[in-house]
Amino acid sequence: MSVLEEIVEATREEVRRRRDAVPLGELERALAARGEDRPFSEALTRPGVSVVAEHKRASPSAGRIREGVEVTDVVGAYERGGAAAVSVLTEGPHFAGSLEDLRAARTATSLPLLRKDFVVDSYQVVESAVAGADAILLIVAALRRRELRELYVRARELDLDVLVEVHDREELTSALEQIDADVIGINNRDLSDFSVNLERTFELLAEVPAGKTVVSESGIHGREELDELERVGVDAVLIGESLMRAGDIEGALRDLAGRPLDVEGGL
Repeated sequence: MSVLEEIVEATREEVRRRRDAVPLGELERALAARGEDRPFSEALTRPGVSVVAEHKRASPSAGRIREGVEVTDVVGAYERGGAAAVSVLTEGPHFAGSLEDLRAARTATSLPLLRKDFVVDSYQVVESAVAGADAILLIVAALRRRELRELYVRARELDLDVLVEVHDREELTSALEQIDADVIGINNRDLSDFSVNLERTFELLAEVPAGKTVVSESGIHGREELDELERVGVDAVLIGESLMRAGDIEGALRDLAGRPLDVEGGL
């Protein structure tokens, strides 16, 4: 069993437990209390390369990334540092995240929020909206074609934007043919073994039709890489681990985003 298969199996079991604890009907009634929408997709298409900065506590490949820092402090540093949007990793057993992290982030920033998780059930789509997400991640490799369509449609019904993640040409074809995805995330990390190769973005970018928003994910550490990605037409990058490890998170993001210092503070 690959790492991805293991995570998906564990996620399906966890969703069953959460559904038993809070039935779907009860969760759907909570939708009435949702806050104002923050357009995620629009934030990715501003001039230059937009940075989606990720709160990420741990990963199967890196272990614990950072201890002792509050979600609210990290997210605040991301906003001051020039992020266009924030990704919050909410998967628990393998990434040490939670929906509480997403809720806390919602109170700490006015930026659009992406719930990054292994979404495999419509229940998760609803709970994402209730917890304050403006967008969700759908990983093509983790879903059957019917599931991909159903989850995408349900997300759009709830006015959630969708970042559709692919890693190879077959997955990209599915994303385009099954749902005509508007926002394509090219993951440079192979979720079967967690190896990273930034060339994956360059290889797949030529296959993406004009008019789509492209986000390069994983393996991005410096401004030179962002400049090269901008040159070839990438709209946004998703960066987590290198920012989470930085001594000065705000400063590290300013360096990446090319944003001059205009306020005091840092982390």
